[in-house]
Amino acid sequence: MKRRTFLRLSSIVATYFLGANSANAKTTKPTNKIEYLPLIIPPLLEGVKIKNIYHYNLTIQKAKHKFFDNKLTDTYAINGTYLAPTIKLIDGQNVSINYTNKLEETTTMHGHGMHLPADMDGGPHQKIKPNRSWSAKYKVNQRACTNWYHPHAEGITAKHVYKGLAGFIIVEDKNSQSLDLPKEYGIDDIPLVLQDRFFDTKAQLYYRPNMMQIMMGYRGNIFVTNGVLNPYVSVSAKEIRFRLLNGSNSTVYDLAFNDHRKFKQIATDNSFLEKPVTINSLLLSPGERAEIIVDLTNSFDSYLYLYDTRQRKPFLKIEVNKKPNKKTTTPKRLTYLDRYSLKQVTNTRRFTLSMRMRGVYINNKQMDMKRIDEIVPLNQVEIWEVENKKMMMMGMEHNFHIHGTYFTILERNGSAKNVLENEKGYKDTVYLAPGDKVKLMIKMIDYKSKLNPYMYHCHFLEHEDAGMMGQFLVV
Repeated sequence: MKRRTFLRLSSIVATYFLGANSANAKTTKPTNKIEYLPLIIPPLLEGVKIKNIYHYNLTIQKAKHKFFDNKLTDTYAINGTYLAPTIKLIDGQNVSINYTNKLEETTTMHGHGMHLPADMDGGPHQKIKPNRSWSAKYKVNQRACTNWYHPHAEGITAKHVYKGLAGFIIVEDKNSQSLDLPKEYGIDDIPLVLQDRFFDTKAQLYYRPNMMQIMMGYRGNIFVTNGVLNPYVSVSAKEIRFRLLNGSNSTVYDLAFNDHRKFKQIATDNSFLEKPVTINSLLLSPGERAEIIVDLTNSFDSYLYLYDTRQRKPFLKIEVNKKPNKKTTTPKRLTYLDRYSLKQVTNTRRFTLSMRMRGVYINNKQMDMKRIDEIVPLNQVEIWEVENKKMMMMGMEHNFHIHGTYFTILERNGSAKNVLENEKGYKDTVYLAPGDKVKLMIKMIDYKSKLNPYMYHCHFLEHEDAGMMGQFLVV
């Protein structure tokens, strides 16, 4: 892409206190004068109860969002101007999540991380045509976790997410409601959608990947958090919970605080960890989620930054300027996770993620909507081995997402010792560095269909759209 294509935003983009990232330096000049803007908290959508079913009504629409002063950017959004409301569900609830598509093109809406029937999954088969509606109807049937919803239309998922279609789904259960954790949404329990974007000279989202960017992933030069550039949030001097979603198309983030403080991770994609894990940085690939607790009790009248150590740029300024009304103490035990035994394993499947000059592949195949790649028996424990294969000493990052279920990571690169403590919860997306190989333990439960498949794919969205995806039936 040519340098002149992108908007120079030197008066808006933050001076990166850790030094300008090289990719960003090609398109913007840092400035000492930074205008921090209030973090937008996605509104919490209340369900309307009708005959014991909670209805959530969502409109997918074109919009205009104010990223920059005196400029409006054309976006896609759900019930707003960018991104979407947060949906909070309770285990055991009967729900109907109703989407109406007001765009001029077909889309879908996938419940990423949700355990539900395949025909309610919102994958590429559950199309929502313009001026039509579609509902995901199911009984919530899973542990407390932080999930999200986003488009999954064949070949255009990346563009639709880039334009702004994404939102949180928070699942609560009796256990999560009983724990002494920060729970006041938007106050001490704060959702963060972390993204990066390019903008053109007219302040419009610029999504025109060339072949190299499709292969390597489309990675923007400006960070956006909940739809805000250079955001700040004011919090109390207490434990603060952040629900983190890597909502980028293809960028992997290594998250930390600028003062190198330690924090606690309490949850992975699909569950709490059994015990909090103390860390000082957290790697999240696209689609992965994590919940963390940072203790700011002794940080009153100060500020810190959540930033990406890879690009050395901040996502969020955190101002600790309030006295707490109520404090929490993170429990030493969060939950108990059921785990399957190796003795229960009935089958092993192998998936190789690879790249050649003309495309990306899983097991040397590209996505075909008419082809079923795997038949998976209901209630059978399996091992799925996933390898990110290097080609001719070259390699790229990938990850692997499975719809409709969760898995646990048994091994990374031949050893259980390489599985980090903070990835030992239930997961639905796993990161693979070049050359990595992971063993996942998986069991499809509750839902089967001879007609409606689930997907597995790389969640680098350019790779997914380019064909790094397959389908499986649960029978």
